[in-house]
Amino acid sequence: MAPRVVLLPGDGIGPEITAPTLDVLKAAGADLEYEEHVFGGASIDAHGTALTDDTLSACKRADAVLLAAVGGPKWDTTDPDKPRPEQGLLGLRKGLGLFANLRPVKPLPALYDASPLKRDLIEGTDMIVIRELTGGIYFGAKTRTADRASDDCVYTRDEIERIARVAFNTAKSRVTSVDKANVLETSRLWREVVREVHENEFPNIELEHLLVDNAAMKLIAAPRHFEVILTENMFGDILSDEAAMLTGSIGMLPSASLGGDGPGLFEPVHGSAPDIAGTGAANPLAMFLSAALMLRHGLGMESQAASVESAVEQALAEGLRTHDLGGTATTSEATQAVLKHL
Repeated sequence: MAPRVVLLPGDGIGPEITAPTLDVLKAAGADLEYEEHVFGGASIDAHGTALTDDTLSACKRADAVLLAAVGGPKWDTTDPDKPRPEQGLLGLRKGLGLFANLRPVKPLPALYDASPLKRDLIEGTDMIVIRELTGGIYFGAKTRTADRASDDCVYTRDEIERIARVAFNTAKSRVTSVDKANVLETSRLWREVVREVHENEFPNIELEHLLVDNAAMKLIAAPRHFEVILTENMFGDILSDEAAMLTGSIGMLPSASLGGDGPGLFEPVHGSAPDIAGTGAANPLAMFLSAALMLRHGLGMESQAASVESAVEQALAEGLRTHDLGGTATTSEATQAVLKHL
């Protein structure tokens, strides 16, 4: 039976980049079954909530979830009792138990000159940032008075072990674990547990430890040094955005969020771009690359994933440039340029 994928086109340019992605997946030889559900603002309009129980149940039953984009000014509110599109995303992560965020960063040769860094610095960079998604300072207890505030940063051995395994399983040769073990107790536990997982389960992979401030400098000074960066929630949030800028355009970046036994969630890093929705100008390439991540990490279809990535790279090498990359290509023209190579 063909793997089942739940599609969540969402808001803004979401539906415009979802439809051509199905053409690309078909051309790459991925035989999949699709089930589409409203999500985010579109779901608020239809059902009064960003994520319905039905949609969450469908996602849990699926083999993978492919999400385009959520949000827009139409649903912006400061009223705590009103639903927001982003609540759907947090609900989905929680409901599917997604604890690992994977963000690959590989500047493509055709776009080297779009990077703020010099070509000879970024040439050959090929890394993936693996961020723990459900623990740390973002989820700890919070207190606030007029003169004092606190955010509790908590990590457990189990949380660190499972994200470390994702990193070591992803790596071909080296994992760089990033922490602040010279100052933080949570980082000292992090370093200790990562070291144990390495010694007991993955001794053939090289492990190095870097303090987060040093890692931030090295990402700019020597990005080629990194293969897999493993880090906790807040450090990962910051470093993955820093690494993203090596490529020159956030409109090119895919991401994957993975959990235990359930399906993964695959989505472009960019937002719903309401300002260009309906104009046909959206760049669909990050969505295509997110679908490639889905094939690789969610469905075990490595050769189909590689063919999608190769087709995107070849289209760019031949001169494809959407508006965000300084060109004039429409969503449709970008899709045709990629399909030509499949």
